[in-house]
This record gives sequence, C-alpha cells and structure tokens, in this order.
Amino acid sequence: MAAVEQNGNGPLAIEVRALRHRFGRQQVLNGVDLDFPRGQITTIVGPSGCGKTVLLKHLNLLLRADSGKIVIDGVDVTRLGNRGLDEVRKEFGMLFQAGALFDSMSVFDNVAFPLVENTRLGREEIAPKVREMLANVGLEGMEAKYPSELSGGMQKRAALARALIRNPKLLMLDEPTTGLDPTRTGSIHALVRHTQQRFGLTVVMVSHDVPAVFEISDHVAFMHEGRMRLSGTPAEVTAANDEVFNRFLAGRAAGEEQGASAL
Repeated sequence: MAAVEQNGNGPLAIEVRALRHRFGRQQVLNGVDLDFPRGQITTIVGPSGCGKTVLLKHLNLLLRADSGKIVIDGVDVTRLGNRGLDEVRKEFGMLFQAGALFDSMSVFDNVAFPLVENTRLGREEIAPKVREMLANVGLEGMEAKYPSELSGGMQKRAALARALIRNPKLLMLDEPTTGLDPTRTGSIHALVRHTQQRFGLTVVMVSHDVPAVFEISDHVAFMHEGRMRLSGTPAEVTAANDEVFNRFLAGRAAGEEQGASAL
C-alpha cells in the first residue's frame, strides 16, 4: 500500500492480511492488506475489475482465499470449518447490489424471511420487529406492497431492512446505489450513515459513487490491480496526490466507465 496507510487507533472489527485469490490464470486479489475499524464506515473504491467485489465476497465468507487471512472480531475465519463459518455469518447483514428481494413475497415477508428461516419466533413476535425496522428505513405502512410496486430507492430500503432485522454487528453493502438517480443516491447514502450511527454498526461498503460517498465514509480504501493502493480518511486519501487515484477520480467525474466486470 502506497502513500497513505491507515491502521486506525481504535479496536478493529476486521483485519485482512496478505489475501490472495486466483481464478484460473487471473490473479484477482494479489496480497490485500486492510483494517476495518469497529463502529465506522469503510468504503472500498476502485475501477471495475480491480477486485472490490471479490474482496467483499471473502469478507462475507462466500469465497475462501488461496492464501492470507481474515480476522473478524478476533477470530481467524480462514481457519474455520463450515459450522464455524455459519456462526460468524450470524453477525452479518448483507445488502446485495440488486437488492435480491423475492418478487413473489410482500415487503413484510421479505423483511421477515431471515427471522422465519433462522429463529423459532412466531409471527406475532416477528410482526412488530418487521414494522419497527421498516419504519427505521422510511417504509412505514408498506408491509403489504410487493417489490414490483416499489421504486428502485424503496426496494433498496426494503433490502436494507431485511439485512438489519437480525441485529447484525457488521453490515456489508455491495454497490447499494446502483441504478439510482443522484437524488435517490444521496438519500440512500444518508440512510446508510443514519443506520450506522443508530445501531452502532461497522459498515463495509463497495461503491462506485466517487467522490459523493466520501461524505459519509470514515475511511476510504482505493483498490488497484488486486491490491490496496491507498487507505485512510477521505481527506488523507484525497490529499495523497497519487497519480493513479487522481486519474480514477477524473474518470468518475467525467462519467467514464472502467470496463464491465464483476470483479
């Protein structure tokens, strides 16, 4: 990591060390080192294909690394078996890029789904929790609606409510504003910050909304060619005057796409 290195002065929720992952001949993660301070928002940015989404899939335990380690709440999850990973996953809330709501379910049933599937709570116990969470994300009274009846921004809010319904310690967001116009993007950013502060969450976010997302981020990590090139506060990263980062910022400001890739 060049120019700026931010390890944080407080306790860490996640530590990533020398993480590597290859798909065939393509080295996607090439020795990633990054710290995620507890109770703060860390946003990972970078051009398409740099490895952001693959890194997030390692953090939420959907992929296993070829080498390196990930420590979550003091536990090296790279050494855990399936049962141990399932225990760690209970601490996560995940908002996927497309929201991943079930089209055939009402908003109520979508948000209730994690409780129905993973707890022994009855519907009479689940209902007030769902209503409270929907109110927290600005969807009070929308329980009976179906995803197709909601705007894009409202679908994101419903998906966020579902991610939060089990009171996670960690919230992971994969491009939460994809497909939204600038006004709705700003409202989702504000909701993420409000939610993080209200529930005391550690938030890990992958975002393409540069530099707008810097306004709500405590830390920013700039990923380039499978490694973290810069990390620190938004001010520190911006002030680093790194040539590659500056080109990336200029490209985003001009609306340039960095290529179509799920990496």
